[in-house]
Amino acid sequence: MIRVFTSPMKSSFRNLFHPRRRTYCSIETKKDILFDPTKQICKIMMSCPKLGVATALDQSGIRPSPEVVEQVLKRFTNAGMLVYQFFDWAGKQRNYEHSIKAYHAMIESLAKIRQYEIMWDLINTMRTKNLLNIETFCIIMRKYARAQKVEEAIYTFNIMEKYNTPPNLSAFNGLLSALCKSRNVRKAQEIFDTMKERFKPDQKTYSILIEGWGKDPNLPKAREIYKEMENDGCTPDIVTYGIMVDILCKTGRVDEAIDIIKDMEYNGCGPTSFIYSILIHTYGIENRIEDAVDTFLEMERNGVRADVAVYNALISAFCKVNKVKNAYRVLNEMECKKVNPNSRTCNILLNHLIDRKESNEAFKVFKRMIKICEPDADTYTMMIKMFCETGDIEMGQKVWKYMKGKQFVPSLHTFSVMINGLCENEDASEACVLMEEMIEKGIRPPRLTFGRLRKLLLDQKRDDVFEFLQQKLNLLVKEPLCD
Repeated sequence: MIRVFTSPMKSSFRNLFHPRRRTYCSIETKKDILFDPTKQICKIMMSCPKLGVATALDQSGIRPSPEVVEQVLKRFTNAGMLVYQFFDWAGKQRNYEHSIKAYHAMIESLAKIRQYEIMWDLINTMRTKNLLNIETFCIIMRKYARAQKVEEAIYTFNIMEKYNTPPNLSAFNGLLSALCKSRNVRKAQEIFDTMKERFKPDQKTYSILIEGWGKDPNLPKAREIYKEMENDGCTPDIVTYGIMVDILCKTGRVDEAIDIIKDMEYNGCGPTSFIYSILIHTYGIENRIEDAVDTFLEMERNGVRADVAVYNALISAFCKVNKVKNAYRVLNEMECKKVNPNSRTCNILLNHLIDRKESNEAFKVFKRMIKICEPDADTYTMMIKMFCETGDIEMGQKVWKYMKGKQFVPSLHTFSVMINGLCENEDASEACVLMEEMIEKGIRPPRLTFGRLRKLLLDQKRDDVFEFLQQKLNLLVKEPLCD
């Protein structure tokens, strides 16, 4: 049974961050930090020591293990050059060698801030240690493609042989996937047509192309590849079926998607929770809430256990038709069924409430959700932006401090929202502190954000401060952002 949602206890915005309620400053947490090397390292890195990260870590006496390094790298994936300083320090410690997983995490972080030269230095180091594998090159191709550096992604595939890692079907699929996910499906199709004799396509190859054409969107071409797959003797698997259902639903052809599901069942492939989540989400978008609920109930009757994606789709459907109380009931149902909400669950509810200008209710949801799941960058960005737009910059800053206390490294968008809010409040000093931190992490600020701070500084006759920031930025990029 879906229970009635009980609203969080009413309180003002200011109570969440009352000093006595800051769990990250509690005695228990300090004890945890004392005996947990991962938490010790994270605390040092978040404190931005003036002596430098390497010196502070040396003085701490911590000796990292591969597992600890991997955990820190995962947590600081948005930290740019700061996390590279840690990675470099760890690699110099006695009796320690970076794992392949650590190298891959660092490569992803560097590519995210477009530090490609350092990234290739790491790849060359991996080559000398015989650590390179297919996944290494797939990561690089993904990152280049995401940055719309298509030729570099293809070049990476073509030089694999020189790095003693001959490309196979898995690498071929990796290249096609990188291109398709970055909206370069036509280039992917061209490469497929050229190389399909060299690499015998499998279900995954065809599924990648079908999904790519679906995102284009080009339904006729997706159908054509689906037919080619069958003609090539490749039987569609559950992934291919799911992709076709998704494409058809997104193009408004739900009835045709239902036919695909019937074909699945005929071929002995029952619908998965992923496919049900697609249908429920689609019905939600189309305001067909009764169909969404019926599909959920049908799924339960068929013995398919609802996962967090299904519940998120149902919550989203209820929000779409402004039935937020029903969405809260679904949230309680998740708790009853031991299905843990995730940041996406939280973000769906927050986005709906913020769009409806229900800031108080959004904050209540935020307070409830942070007790049961970890917020992500989108969660913090939404909350900070909400407070800044409602003129409560102080609460925006408190959310920021809470996020930093949780040792969560802000993303580019989170930085930008906070800096824009401070500029709107004409707090140039605090905005400059965050801008400097952003640049020092190797994150290039967006033009609009940097330009807005520039205007504020010049209006306040603080040209010297702007010149200082511009010089720091020029060390990060070859050309300045502003004239």
